[in-house]
Amino acid sequence: MMFTRKPRLLASVAAAAVVSALLAGCTVGPHYRPPAPPTVGTYTPAPQPSQTASSVGPGGAAQHLNPAMDVSAQWWTLFHSKELDNLVREALANSPTLAQAAARLKQAQEESNARTGATKYPTANANVSVQREQIDLAAFGVPFPSPPPFSLLNGSVAVSYALDLFGANRRLIEGLNAQVEYQRSQLQAARLMLAGNVVSAAIRQAQLDSQIGITRQMLELQQQQLIITEGRVKAGGLPQYEINRQRTLVEQTRASIPPLEQQLALVNHQLAVLIGKPPAEAQIATIRLDSLQLPNELPLSLPSSLVRQRPDIRASEALLHQASANIGVATASLYPQIVLSGSVGGIGTSFTKGADVWNVGASLAQPIFNGGALRAEKRKAVAAYEEASSTYQQTVLQAFREVADALRAIENDAKTLQARTEAATQAEASYQIASQRYSAGGVSQLALLDAQRQHLQTTLDRTASAASRYTDSATLLQALGGGWWEKP
Repeated sequence: MMFTRKPRLLASVAAAAVVSALLAGCTVGPHYRPPAPPTVGTYTPAPQPSQTASSVGPGGAAQHLNPAMDVSAQWWTLFHSKELDNLVREALANSPTLAQAAARLKQAQEESNARTGATKYPTANANVSVQREQIDLAAFGVPFPSPPPFSLLNGSVAVSYALDLFGANRRLIEGLNAQVEYQRSQLQAARLMLAGNVVSAAIRQAQLDSQIGITRQMLELQQQQLIITEGRVKAGGLPQYEINRQRTLVEQTRASIPPLEQQLALVNHQLAVLIGKPPAEAQIATIRLDSLQLPNELPLSLPSSLVRQRPDIRASEALLHQASANIGVATASLYPQIVLSGSVGGIGTSFTKGADVWNVGASLAQPIFNGGALRAEKRKAVAAYEEASSTYQQTVLQAFREVADALRAIENDAKTLQARTEAATQAEASYQIASQRYSAGGVSQLALLDAQRQHLQTTLDRTASAASRYTDSATLLQALGGGWWEKP
């Protein structure tokens, strides 16, 4: 069976498209404008030094804060550790968290595509049906022989288009596109957080490994001191309580090792999950603290640039954009809605010639009374926009606070490490003097071991301070946005 398209229907569809194009500029609701960039020029009340204090030894280099320097997309490579770089890259490749974020982005993109296709263009549906029928004319009182069974054929194409006179659909699509941007920023934020967690955990692993090694050396020295003390007490040179005091020190040091080992195991388990593997299967490389290189230059983006760099701020702005578009959707629902429709087709039987059937129509719907529901929805959308605006402001303030905290931590950690290094230097000098005097018979072995223990204690304190500098440098790079915009 064949049917003919009528030119009148095509003209109607074309007219609908023309009218829609002419009315495209009529969009109710606010036109979104991004928030103005912050006018503040610094992050901290007091001036930030351009260079930190320095000291000798690992992690003691002076760091320069460079406002002209941009954050690298692979910012973790500034620590110049192959093991750390491998961990971060493996995490970015295998993390289920990133896979979830990527899937949510895909959903948002396809939802936007679906609604765009459903509202921006006319909808056309084809329908074809075949029915086998038998009519008994005698049942209707017709005194003629009944015709043989026949097939009833019906085919049609229906076209409809809702005129977006007041921009309801355009605002809806605008909001969906903003949701896509939100999910895209959420993906970038997840990548940044994942890399930051891996770097922080790796530095913590290196610190714990170093602490365990130094603590075991201290335990060995204290055990030697205990043996010497027991001999001197037995010889009558020291009172009995000296043994008890020394044994207390030995057991206190011994008891401090299992918690450190527990923390190290937990960090390794955390790293295993971050790289997307069960703890039993993950092969986590041990990173030595002295193998890390402290970044000599750190970027310091301006506050006006930070709001465009931080993924969480961009995500918050996308929600603000979506809330603005939702006001337009709620406003457009107060105005008339016009739908144009038309169809063309044919109907016939297996033994008769088909007949052409077509129709063209339009419908208009205007809300008259709904108990104030539509205006309440608009007020609700306005309140949601105000909430999103406040959330955006809070997100910006939180970002500024994180950068300010990191800057102060970098400055103060450098001073702390400088003092710890000086203490370790003095303790080492005392140990060298005690060693020389012991060789000359000027001090006892017990005094030599005590000087060596003090040297190890100051080294342990310095290790913790050095690890803090590495961690806070990574925190600053993460707080500045992680350089995701530099990635090809």
